Amino acid sequence: MAFRKALRRTAMVGGGTVAVAFGLSQLMEYKRTQARLAYVAAEAELKVPFADEFPSRKAQLAALRSTEEFDVLVVGGGATGAGCALDAITRNLKTALVERSDFSSGTSSRSTKLIHGGVRYLQKAIMQLDYEQYMMVKEALHERANLLEIAPHLSAPLPIMLPVYKWWQLPYYWAGIKMYDLVAGVQCLKSSYILTKSKALEHFPMLKKDKLVGAIVYYDGQHNDARMNLAIALSAARYGAAVANYTEVVHLLKKKDPQTGNEKVCGARCRDVITGQEFDVKAKCVINATGPFTDSLRKMDNQETASICQPSAGVHIVIPGYYSPDNMGLLDPATSDGRVIFFLPWEKMTIAGTTDTPTKVTAHPIPGEDDINFILREVRNYLSPDVEVRRGDVLAAWSGIRPLVTDPSSKDTQSICRNHIVSISDSGLVTIAGGKWTTYRSMAEETLDAAIKAHDLTAEPCRTVGLKLEGAKGWAPTLYIRLVQDYGLEMEVAQHLAATYGGKAFDVAKMAQVTGQRWPIVGKRLVSEFPYIEAEILYAIKEYACTAIDVIALRTRLGFLNVQAADEALPRIVQIMGKELDWSQEKRTEELEAAKKFLYHEMGYRSRSEQLTKTSEIHLDYQEVVRYKKRFHKFDNESKGFITTVDVQQVLESINIHIDQNALHEILNEVDLNKNGQVEIDEFLQLMSAVKKGQVSDSRLAILMKTAEETLEKRGPVSVDRSGGGV
Repeated sequence: MAFRKALRRTAMVGGGTVAVAFGLSQLMEYKRTQARLAYVAAEAELKVPFADEFPSRKAQLAALRSTEEFDVLVVGGGATGAGCALDAITRNLKTALVERSDFSSGTSSRSTKLIHGGVRYLQKAIMQLDYEQYMMVKEALHERANLLEIAPHLSAPLPIMLPVYKWWQLPYYWAGIKMYDLVAGVQCLKSSYILTKSKALEHFPMLKKDKLVGAIVYYDGQHNDARMNLAIALSAARYGAAVANYTEVVHLLKKKDPQTGNEKVCGARCRDVITGQEFDVKAKCVINATGPFTDSLRKMDNQETASICQPSAGVHIVIPGYYSPDNMGLLDPATSDGRVIFFLPWEKMTIAGTTDTPTKVTAHPIPGEDDINFILREVRNYLSPDVEVRRGDVLAAWSGIRPLVTDPSSKDTQSICRNHIVSISDSGLVTIAGGKWTTYRSMAEETLDAAIKAHDLTAEPCRTVGLKLEGAKGWAPTLYIRLVQDYGLEMEVAQHLAATYGGKAFDVAKMAQVTGQRWPIVGKRLVSEFPYIEAEILYAIKEYACTAIDVIALRTRLGFLNVQAADEALPRIVQIMGKELDWSQEKRTEELEAAKKFLYHEMGYRSRSEQLTKTSEIHLDYQEVVRYKKRFHKFDNESKGFITTVDVQQVLESINIHIDQNALHEILNEVDLNKNGQVEIDEFLQLMSAVKKGQVSDSRLAILMKTAEETLEKRGPVSVDRSGGGV
């Protein structure tokens, strides 16, 4: 009725454009109202067994062991696997989920952080008249709208600028972006628009001015991918699913079908990775949602089955927030090798990526130096020459494996499937593979529909459209104000908690310790420049965090934002987790080393540290060498040819700067290439050469020594009069 009234009102308004705009706005509001009503109805019917508190991991494992038979066992705790578990449990199916590492530890935490339909896919659909690709974009745009609705604390619309440097490209790109809006229809986030050159530079001051014609701005969604994945898994747990991370499948269980005599999958032998204990989980249906590891589980089912996964590595880098405006992304639609590069603000930093290169499947992908430098080169092409894009500004880098798949039912087994596939083996193993982050929910729905049909399960219809995720209930854009007022948190910390935990932010705030300062009253930070607080470690354990890596990478995002800051926070994180989980000293040391190894290899710390190596050449002119030697000798008074922490501390104390001995040791250790406890003159010159070339930035030793030198020179020699005349 409301819809018909909206149409009648539209027909009465004079002017075609006004009528269409008015009608669309009414229609959009009608659709939103219907979605909200659907959510209210869905939630009213659903039981929430764990509304107050999650069962512990120990209790979840006990449920896996003791349940006689589940309806559905999902293997894989990424976005798709968690989505399948949530879909199944809300259909009143007895559901279990196991993940051999942590939730979102793989591809789902290493995305571009966009919730999007895919502008480039739409371009291909139009240019190639490809209906399948068009429908893939349309489905993704529908799912984009739903995801922004069900997790508003973790996601938001983001304007993305497409700069134009040739006049003929302006109408071409504008037509394509407008088509993107039209395909979204009533679910269009905001209408795209054109900017003049001056307006484009006003919105994105870092942009290269030369030959810039103008720009087009369109809207997509952005989210905190690992936290979103976790919210889906936690929501499934709230509704009663038995979910357990660090639980791997050793082999599949099978039994003979009495009617056909064929073997059917009936569960899995699982192993608790932490304790090593093994147990059986029986299930009527097993769903393989293991992303890049799809073929591993398929071959457990049948060794002869052909591989379908063709993994592709996508590398991203994180650079300081000053490289991009706070609320405007950038799209490079045609890089030097034809790929697409996004340049996006995220968590007050800037993400750039991604690459797309064939790779081998591994649980520990490593970002390559070639890929990092490729992204930096492409970024330089779009930024003003005034902005020096330095290799040393890369704060973190990671590689994610995209599980591209071939359709096993296709005659041409070499052709890549651009969408996802759902397949069911002869033994009944259901596999969901491929697809993209944005469409996780619809992929899960399709998978459960196929599983229910194949295994003759009794289930309710899908209820996940409009179903709010963990933290969405009770969230409001102004929630952070209440956190500041009620608990005495810093505003930045309160904003972070509200955007990370939504309505559950109050539970985190209640755990926060008193600082003993006038302000903030509660909330001790893990590191000074990020809003993560110690209470989040305690809450992370409630969210099934089992290792220090879980905390630095997937509960907080510190490891993805700044590897050095994460490295500094690690000892305190391990200390808090060790006390809470009763870790032995040996276990604490093991956790610390494992997390450092993770940062070093998987988060780009190795690439960052290798910018300064023993084999580095010194590229300094004669005057620079003289200047830096002079600076070095202010600390090396005895002309030993090297400096130690004692030398540095003496100089700093003479100018009233006091630094903790351990911190000072860490500062020198960054430059001490041969790890002999001292910094030689050659190592210092190599450092300054690397700083000059932009390979190293924010070197604490370099900045400290420069500051000390300037202070000493300003002070000058102490006169006899000022000293009191002597004796």
